[in-house]
Amino acid sequence: MKITRISVYQVDLPLDKPYWLSGGRLKFEKLDSTIVSIETDEGITGWGEACPWGVTYLPAFAGGIRAGIAELAPAIIGQEPRHLDYINKIMDIALPGHWYIKSALDMACWDILGKSANLPLYALLGGRFSSHVTLHNMVSTGTPEEMLAIVRAGRAKGYTIYSAKIGADVSLDIERIQALLADLPPGESVTFDVNRAWLPDQAIIVMNTINDARPYFEQPCETLEECSTVRRLTRQPIILDECIQSFEDLLLAQRDQIAQAIGLKVGRVGGLTKAKRMRDFCVATGIRMNIEDTGGSVISDTAVIHLAMATPETHRRATWECSPLHSVVTADGGYIRENGKATLPDSPGLGIEPRLAILGDPVAVYS
Repeated sequence: MKITRISVYQVDLPLDKPYWLSGGRLKFEKLDSTIVSIETDEGITGWGEACPWGVTYLPAFAGGIRAGIAELAPAIIGQEPRHLDYINKIMDIALPGHWYIKSALDMACWDILGKSANLPLYALLGGRFSSHVTLHNMVSTGTPEEMLAIVRAGRAKGYTIYSAKIGADVSLDIERIQALLADLPPGESVTFDVNRAWLPDQAIIVMNTINDARPYFEQPCETLEECSTVRRLTRQPIILDECIQSFEDLLLAQRDQIAQAIGLKVGRVGGLTKAKRMRDFCVATGIRMNIEDTGGSVISDTAVIHLAMATPETHRRATWECSPLHSVVTADGGYIRENGKATLPDSPGLGIEPRLAILGDPVAVYS
């Protein structure tokens, strides 16, 4: 089997409500998604998606994905798409680094592999470890009362794990944390996601003021070094997210015992192939994971739920999904959401069928 054609689509994903994070210093109203199809000489087509969370969240942007695909397409056309490690090696030689650019192409190749083998993706990524994947209920930055209302609304829908966005105001952050913890019943868990907004002294003050070992604190500071300082002087479990962009970052975090969990975002680390390698390392070394993506539609959400489903339950916390935040349905099929959980059909590959009327005409075609 050989790759014969790559088509690139651009889709705007306006958020139903403005989304604030990092203590309110970052605001998002629309996402820019890149969806790709990879056609083969055997008539099998694979689909993938990559969608950065705007341009201020990470050193990644949607225009960079489409420009990078223009560089990568000539290198992988004519290659066997089911040889995933080899495809990734070719892409890394053709364009060193820039992991986020490669994710959609890698995802489409996995879709081809699943369709060729007549197996769902989770079967190829390690097998089904559970009947469902637990989902995060996302809590945007706001007053303690506003955030508590979002948590309670999520609880009514069946969610049990919450990711609350805080940061930038130490006194208000303490109020937010105390309000949510006071309302947290047994069997539920909350992560306070700072998105790099604190300096180390602020993180240490807040975390040590909270006399409670239950919450997780996610990405309290900008760098690995700053988070390492916080780790030495606090006791609650820390999740590293934004600063885990490569396997090397994960090795440093594990070596220095900074993180008890990580946010494994498929788009950020370069695709399912690289994410699987990091997943396996985390399982081998006792690091828990939130397996998710940086943004997108049902296509990318379904891909990460396949990877989460193929991960031992002991090593995963919850999966964030972006598609509930907007009303753009790019494909039929895929995962099913119910009572704060996600399930998957047994359809081959990703199990999605793109809505071409929504995608429109491709913005680029390579053959």
